[in-house]
Parts: sequence; structure tokens; C-alpha cells
Amino acid sequence: MNSVKKGLAHRLYSGQVSYDFVRNRKLWYTFSAILLSISILALVIRGLTLGIEFVGGTDFQAPIEVTSNTVENVRDAVEEFEVEDLNAAVFTIGDDAVRIQTRILNPEETATLRASIAELTGVDPEQVTYNAIGASWGQQVSQQATIALVVFIALVMLLIWVWFRDWKMSVAAIIALAHDLIVTIGIYALVGFTVTPATVIGVLTILGYSLYDTVVVFDKIKENVDGLEDTSKTYSEAANLGINQVLVRSLNTTIIGVLPVAALLTAGSALSSGPLQDLGLALFIGMLVGAYSSIFIATPVLTTLKEKEPKQIEHRATIERRAERAAHRASRRSDDPVVTAETASGGATVATAQRPRTQPRGATSRAERKGRSGPR
Repeated sequence: MNSVKKGLAHRLYSGQVSYDFVRNRKLWYTFSAILLSISILALVIRGLTLGIEFVGGTDFQAPIEVTSNTVENVRDAVEEFEVEDLNAAVFTIGDDAVRIQTRILNPEETATLRASIAELTGVDPEQVTYNAIGASWGQQVSQQATIALVVFIALVMLLIWVWFRDWKMSVAAIIALAHDLIVTIGIYALVGFTVTPATVIGVLTILGYSLYDTVVVFDKIKENVDGLEDTSKTYSEAANLGINQVLVRSLNTTIIGVLPVAALLTAGSALSSGPLQDLGLALFIGMLVGAYSSIFIATPVLTTLKEKEPKQIEHRATIERRAERAAHRASRRSDDPVVTAETASGGATVATAQRPRTQPRGATSRAERKGRSGPR
């Protein structure tokens, strides 16, 4: 099995086996357009469920023995509390505490809810701690996160342009990055997970992962297109070879990275741990979408931009002219089965058929020739 994998990787790298990702780019564009449309509709219709860190609220924590039904039981009990319309989110903290996050409460509502939670968990009200988060603080967090994202994208574009000396690579990488960001956030809206600071950390992490994978592909493309004018390959063909050369590596990296993230997401869901769920889902979706975009979006977009350059248009025209001349020479050779010879008089040419070679006579020894001649 190992030898088969090595053999496939070698054939992909050398170009003996290849899949034309670039030629089928319209298919990938269509699929991505569907994903983006679903994500945008989810954001517009359902919207994001923002945590109290962004919209403000009150966070209660109380000691309790955590079981598999703790979250469900506490959530049902909170709905019956005297204070209404809490929009409560319930999480466990380890195996000995529960966290209840609600909307912004006034002092009277806070005292009433604190007493209700104490009664529910069977502890004194003083053991129920709470923390009020104002809406202004949440707006500040949102503003800082937006600024960080804009600065991150600007620096990435500058770095890619400086490294590859090609602004089209920067544009293609950012388009793939925006694709990953919109799809990840759209799936968050569809699933209904709460957006928390852990989500922001996860999104920024997967953006870095997506860019890393894209830069690896672009580096191989840059190596393949060096001296492209002296070859019979177009830019798209050289770029497609680059994708196939790093395909096995990208698949291995994605699988190795996704497995522990899937375990993190599963553990967060099983333990009803909000931060683990938020971080795990963002990483899981982002890593898969990032691996997809680096191959199916970034490189096809790059080739679309590059093939419109006058230099590449002229290169393709040169390749076509070479192919036409080669085909013309081949057709002339196939249509001329005779050898022409000039006659001595008048210089006219006379077609003479090629005479097939006769089988050379086998050599015989001197003794055999003497034996056939016999005595005279």
C-alpha cells in the first residue's frame, strides 16, 4: 500500500498522472457560488447568534454536580423562572459548575435570578457569582476584531506581493480568503452556534491556515512558470501541474489537521462546553474550506487573471503557430511516399518508387565455399 501511494505521488509530481483543475474552473466557480449564496442568505435571514461579549449581558456561575443531563435540565428550569425573556445560554464548566448567560438585567432582575439559580442548584445565593457585561464593551470588542481583520488582510496582500512580485497572486489569495470567511460565518448562521471570542480566534486561525496552503501552491506555480517562454506549456498548464505536484501534500496536511479538530468539536459537543464547540466548529469548517479554496479557487482565479495579460496571449499564439507548423510538416511527410530524382536532361524530376531492400545473404565460411566448388 505504501509503495502504491509513493508511486501515485511521484506520477502526480512528474505530470504522468494529472487532473485538469484549471480547465474545469467553471465547475468550481459554480459550486462556490452556490456555497456563497447559501451562506449570504443564512446571514441575511437567520443572522448570527452573538454572545454576550458582543451584545452585552449577564453571566452567572454556580456550583453543581455535572451529569449528562445537567445542561438540558438547567435550561428547562431557567425557562420557568420568574424573570422572563432571558434568552439564556447554558454551559458546563468542568464537572462541578454551570454557567448561565442572559440578556442585560437591571439590579432587581439580577437579584431575583441569582436567588432562583441558587435554589435550583441547592446552594446559598452568595455562592452564585455573576458578571455584568455592558453593550458598550461588546461594541468595543466587535470594533477591535474588525480592525484586526482589516489590518491582517492588508498585511497579507502586501507580503504576498513582495514575496512573489505579482499583485495578481495577492488578489487571488484574498479572493480565496474572503470565500473561506463568508462560508465559515454562513455555516455558523445555519447551525445557530453562538459567536464568542473563541469563534474569532478560530476564524483568524483558519485564515492563516488557508493562506499557508495557498502560498505553498503559488510557490510551486512560480517555480513551474520560470522560463515559460522557452517551453510549449501555457501558464494554465504550468499552474495545473503545480496543483497536482502539491495535491498529495495538501490532502495529507488537511487530514492530519482535521482529525484532532474533529475530536475537539466532538468533545465540546459531548461536554456541552461552549468555548470548545465554538473553537472546534470554526477550525473544522475553516480548515476544510481553506483546503478546498487553495486548490479549486485561488489557482483558477490566478490563471484567469494571468491568461489575460498580453504576454501570455502572445505566448499562446506562439505555441499555436508551432503546433500548426509541426502538423503541416507531418502531413507533407505522410503524403509523399516516393523519392524524387532529377534527370540529367532538362532538370525534370521523375518519381521512382523506393526499392525494398533484399535480405542480405548470410555469410559462409571459406571451407563451405570450397566444398561447394569441389575439385576441378
